[in-house]
Amino acid sequence: MSQSLKIAIIGDYNFTYNSHHATNLALDHSGHFLDIDLSYYWVKLNEAIKLKPQNFEEYDGIWIAPGPINNEFFLHGIIKTILSKKTPVLITGEAYRIYLEVLVNTYQLNKSKEKLISDNLVEGDHFEKIEVLPQSDEFIKLYANHSKVELTSSRYSLYPKLITALQNDIADVEAYNQFEDPEIVSLKSHPFFVACGFCPQISSTREIPHPLIYTFLKACAAQEEIQMKKFG
Repeated sequence: MSQSLKIAIIGDYNFTYNSHHATNLALDHSGHFLDIDLSYYWVKLNEAIKLKPQNFEEYDGIWIAPGPINNEFFLHGIIKTILSKKTPVLITGEAYRIYLEVLVNTYQLNKSKEKLISDNLVEGDHFEKIEVLPQSDEFIKLYANHSKVELTSSRYSLYPKLITALQNDIADVEAYNQFEDPEIVSLKSHPFFVACGFCPQISSTREIPHPLIYTFLKACAAQEEIQMKKFG
């Protein structure tokens, strides 16, 4: 019997956005690949901000969808809330910047009030290619048999001292891009809290599901098993 998972996709779904449609398809690809019975639900930002912290525990995983982001203030609050949860989280696209801003604010990394994160370096409403250069052993293995070329509509440069501060105690840079900017960042104190500026769902196919997405679902399945054992 296949395992069942319930995933919350936080974002303001719009069927005209390719990245939103691709998010649904990519989950289907990975669910089929892993033989997981998958249910996923889009939760609007103005609905997610009203959820109590324990409400997020009703889901086996949380995916923060790509933009456009209608209310960045709401998303700041949502990410801050789920930071304290053990639920696996995947962030893709424009929300990557907001995630970094939440870390900066939470850990008081910008006492001098400098600009530590650039504006979006991708101009216009289109996707551009970036090359993912994995750093950690886990991500080197993830990309061993998968193209390192990804598509993105959001790319950000980080001030070097911010990268250093994050890597000291807070986060791991799992991969850089060809511009030597962090492209995939994970939270040290969390079983699976991974954010990337690109959209892995765009390059996922039924024949070749994206490894980052099915690894996210594997983390969700593992966490669900822990909860099942805990509560019998």
